[in-house]
Amino acid sequence: MRARKSDQDGFVERDGVKIGYEVFGAGEPTLLLLCSWAIVNSRQWKAQVPYLARHFRVVTVDGRGNGRSDRPADPEAYADTELVADALAVLDATATERAVVVGLSLGGRHALMLAADHPQRVDGVVALGAALPWPAPLWFDDVRDSYEGFEKFNRHYWRRDFRDFAEVFMSAAMPEPHSTKPIEDGVGWAMQTSAETLIATVDAPGQPDWADAEAICRRVRCPVLVVHGERDAIVPYETGVTLAEWTGGELVAIRDGGHAAPFRDPVKTNLLLRDFADSVGGRRAAAGSWTRAHGRRKRVLFLSSPIGLGHARRDVAIADALRKRHPDVEIEWLAQHPVTVVLGERGERVHPASGYLASESGHIESEAGEHDLHVFEAFRRMDEILVANFMVVHDLMTAEHYDLVVGDEAWDVDHFLHENPELKRGAFAWLTDFVGMLPMPDGGAAESALTADYNAEMVEHVARYPRLRDRSIFVGNPDDLVGDPLGPGLPSVAEWTRAHFDFAGYVSGFEPPSDREALRAELGYRPGEPVCVVTVGGSGVGLALLRKIVTAYPAAARRVPGLRMVVATGPRIDPGSLPAPGGVEVCGYLPELYRHLAACDLAVVQGGLTTTMELTATARPFLYFPLARHFEQQVHVPHRLGNYRAGRRMDYAATDPDQLTDAIATGIGRPVDYRPVETGGADNAAALLAELL
Repeated sequence: MRARKSDQDGFVERDGVKIGYEVFGAGEPTLLLLCSWAIVNSRQWKAQVPYLARHFRVVTVDGRGNGRSDRPADPEAYADTELVADALAVLDATATERAVVVGLSLGGRHALMLAADHPQRVDGVVALGAALPWPAPLWFDDVRDSYEGFEKFNRHYWRRDFRDFAEVFMSAAMPEPHSTKPIEDGVGWAMQTSAETLIATVDAPGQPDWADAEAICRRVRCPVLVVHGERDAIVPYETGVTLAEWTGGELVAIRDGGHAAPFRDPVKTNLLLRDFADSVGGRRAAAGSWTRAHGRRKRVLFLSSPIGLGHARRDVAIADALRKRHPDVEIEWLAQHPVTVVLGERGERVHPASGYLASESGHIESEAGEHDLHVFEAFRRMDEILVANFMVVHDLMTAEHYDLVVGDEAWDVDHFLHENPELKRGAFAWLTDFVGMLPMPDGGAAESALTADYNAEMVEHVARYPRLRDRSIFVGNPDDLVGDPLGPGLPSVAEWTRAHFDFAGYVSGFEPPSDREALRAELGYRPGEPVCVVTVGGSGVGLALLRKIVTAYPAAARRVPGLRMVVATGPRIDPGSLPAPGGVEVCGYLPELYRHLAACDLAVVQGGLTTTMELTATARPFLYFPLARHFEQQVHVPHRLGNYRAGRRMDYAATDPDQLTDAIATGIGRPVDYRPVETGGADNAAALLAELL
């Protein structure tokens, strides 16, 4: 799912070639983002567009040869003059009189050419890794028996194995460690074009040499920012140094960086682009007001993951406990649906900047199948949303002072602060109830390698900046940690977490009822009435399971006379999407679902930690169905429930209606012998956080 949709999209046509463009936002000045080589398309700017469009008007162009644009066969169609003319046509089509023009690689070349030849249309240029010049290698036409490394930059090899060349090229463009996802993106975009199209771009006439490059740069009169990676293997760093000298522009060197800063260093790229556009546009920060430190109240910002409602419940419990320790503390929340539902009921202050957050829950739902969520891949494909949301947090932390930021599985903030530690402005506490991305068996060696790479990056982050997290809190106990290795040569989950986290114990957010019969009467359940509560949590992933359970109700009711089934669809599933037979009550969001779970005789639920632990804490029998390929529900949660001797694990795909009916009939009212769940987790977590205030 995209972090931000376009406000306008369209095409311009020149000499029979259609060029696609998109427009985002409405601020000033306009930023025109030009595509790189035809091996990619305008999605290369996915990490920049959502942030920039909150501050400026942004126009992106799919360069001819990829994306939504045409792929002409004639090499002359790919001459630099044609691509510059395309950019002008898009400016005209979008009624853009002048723009700050931004380009990566060949896009940087075209941005400089546009500024040189049409100065009345360009207010400034940002050239990132600009390929001016960038001739094809001397061996491009060689016929060889075999090709190794960058020898694959060869027309004959492209025709033989274009995907392999794309993988080699993208790996060279992004040599930084842990670049698996941007390389994968780059290869995917390359596969939207063809070897023949790319050959035509290399054969295009009029390729500039060094003399041409200098002449172009000397004609540029607007402000120029040159950004270049010192390890750029596509366009040498020295090229950037020379372009900055010729244009009189500012040079920003990316130490240890490769060719593609917008991919690998999106936060730094975003801030550079915003600062440059502000300077060109003559914008200055508002004066505002300032409070002397002595007169400030303690302020805490909670960031609560929206993937389900468990984070919200435990976070408000921790916030309440923190207020008891610091009665004068001011707590604000940067949150999105469905977390805002819980916060709204509580009267908590949700910061207005929350409206800028891209929906993580919506993305997760878009990735789900029939009771199947490959959560690791879904997380990887959420990368542009995570960048966009981190930029919201960054802007807020820059504009306002917080003594403490608490990130409950705020993956974006934790990752990008470790990648940009200079942006940290106050104490930062990290909360989580699991550690370690784990591969699923059907993922094979490839998934094992990817999860290990992700875990290795986490381990390296903490080793390199051990105090960036002022406190790491595990919501649970040491024996809740699985013993699986984080990857080859890495410690186990349990070993590494014990060394780097404090343990709060589980945080339920409520006290188990002392009088269950009184609670049942309060909720409208009759004495002796068998009650089965069905829920799939708050994430919106689980409609298939709800339908399967409801379908089994008639047979279950025959086995259990008087069976009453209450189905809570949660805040993100429409109750109307679940046709139910008589005897089944379907409701949407239940504000105090945990009370219904505490009152029931059996619960049938998904495999999420919060709901299953609520049932464990209230000693109720339950069936739980972990989502397929969801490593947390398949590995981490069952391990913890096993420690508490709680629940009966079921397999969605392997459970037919008769088996489900039998499980309900034999499970309802079954006595349990769970290990008691601790009740002081919120106080323990608050005590750890209070030390940071």
